[in-house]
Amino acid sequence: MGQTLTLLGIESSCDDTAAAIVRDGPDGAQILSSVVEGQTALHAPFGGVVPELAARAHSERIDHCVEQALAAAGLGLSDLDAIAVTAGPGLIGGVLSGVMCAKGLSAATGLPLIGVNHLAGHALTPRLTDALAYPYLMLLVSGGHCQFLLVEGADQFTRIGGSIDDAPGEAFDKVAKVLGLPQPGGPAVEATARAGDPTRFALPRPLLDRAGCDMSFSGLKTALLRARDAVIAEKGGLTLADRADLCAGFQAAVADVLAEKTRRALAEHPVAALAVAGGVAANSLIRAQLQSVCAAGQTAFLAPPLALCTDNAAMIAWAGIERYRAGGRDDLTLSARPRWPLDQTSPALIGSGKKGAKA
Repeated sequence: MGQTLTLLGIESSCDDTAAAIVRDGPDGAQILSSVVEGQTALHAPFGGVVPELAARAHSERIDHCVEQALAAAGLGLSDLDAIAVTAGPGLIGGVLSGVMCAKGLSAATGLPLIGVNHLAGHALTPRLTDALAYPYLMLLVSGGHCQFLLVEGADQFTRIGGSIDDAPGEAFDKVAKVLGLPQPGGPAVEATARAGDPTRFALPRPLLDRAGCDMSFSGLKTALLRARDAVIAEKGGLTLADRADLCAGFQAAVADVLAEKTRRALAEHPVAALAVAGGVAANSLIRAQLQSVCAAGQTAFLAPPLALCTDNAAMIAWAGIERYRAGGRDDLTLSARPRWPLDQTSPALIGSGKKGAKA
């Protein structure tokens, strides 16, 4: 185990400004405090996250979040062993806000600085919450990312499959938008789907006819849009029942794809446990189907508490602890990175777009 470590974590990669204090010692890991300030109301009028507004909000709130996290933990900066910060991937303005705050604190206090990959924060969360031993399979499924990772160490990640286009969370957001539902789309679609019939619309399950663990959700989103247009053409509009059925059908299709691809991933890489993380991991239907797949294969299923599925700084502090114990350190030349693949050796996913490979 080594020495007891207490780290400040800072997270600002998208639209949640967060700070947390995590301690790891002989009695295991403890989240001493976790502060998250969301920006949902700020971006609601625009139907999605506006990067410039997000970056400005981060710069205004991040120092207050750090102060609140320290106060809630009953600690001062002198009680810390290091500072961990999300250095990417994410919206560059937000990532830069966090990195500059962490650099300033490090320079002022002399505390070590540790840059953390945001995806590593999600991927290592089961070790924070359940002390899960390596190796394990991680399904990271969020608004910006969807990939299967074989996790063998704090800096040892092998991608064995991922989305070649839209991430599921991105698809949920777009579906919510075309159906006139509020953002964020994931919770809105799930809530609306509860009253729906998932069998009414024959929506596709993309790439299930292709071997491997890669996924695609862009065509599914387009199929739903066409189904919506057909209903509007026939009726002149959408009823509440139509929206519920469309949401239920879309959600069922996403869950079916993730479940089948998970079954294949576990067959190709048998491990003792599957962990799931990311905002979409909060979806109850998706969780239930993944749990069924694991039960059938006698594989342990781990899902963090809902508060640790979405973006938070506790996972960044923990990933920083893991890096610190492995000898990882950064200095004031640490850069903010909009893209930062966890697996540095796998080729870029097909369809990664004009801006480069998906993280």
